[in-house]
Amino acid sequence: MKYPNSSKVYVKPNTSAANRGMSLEEDINKTNRYYLTSDIAVIYKKPTPITIVNVDYPKRSAARITEAYFKVASTTDYNGIYLGKYIDFEAKECNSKTSFPFSSIHPHQIRHLTDVLRHGAIAFIILRMTYYNKDFLIRAQDFIDFYQSGNRRSLPYAWISENGFEIPMTYQKPCDYLETVNRVYEM
Repeated sequence: MKYPNSSKVYVKPNTSAANRGMSLEEDINKTNRYYLTSDIAVIYKKPTPITIVNVDYPKRSAARITEAYFKVASTTDYNGIYLGKYIDFEAKECNSKTSFPFSSIHPHQIRHLTDVLRHGAIAFIILRMTYYNKDFLIRAQDFIDFYQSGNRRSLPYAWISENGFEIPMTYQKPCDYLETVNRVYEM
């Protein structure tokens, strides 16, 4: 569709029944609310620690942060407890057809995943490959081993589909990763 007086072309995004335009983070948050209200698990998104430098107060109800910076590098996106085990994971979306770039995950996140694994956590990465409309759970140790092999700058889709575990999508649990955790970690 071309808007009047515009050279830009609007392309309707792919809105499948599974995603309905929701982002991975929104899907995980909705799933986590289901897990919590159903007393299945307690898993939360970690807040990003910031230091506020400047706030604009036109009136109290309309206060707006105008300048801030990250205090420290954040670790991973989510953590919590499930069946008495600590769970820690990072969530990433990728639009590529061929691979997930390692530049999308930071070295301090790899260190954090290594640390929690050493202490017995269930740690993984949830990767949404939007081109294929699929979510995968990738065990942190498998990801780290491939990442540290140093042979590539990305994780190939062929490797993801072979070594990752597809996560089912339902209406109430649009990213039912605990069903996959049960299969992968034999819970």
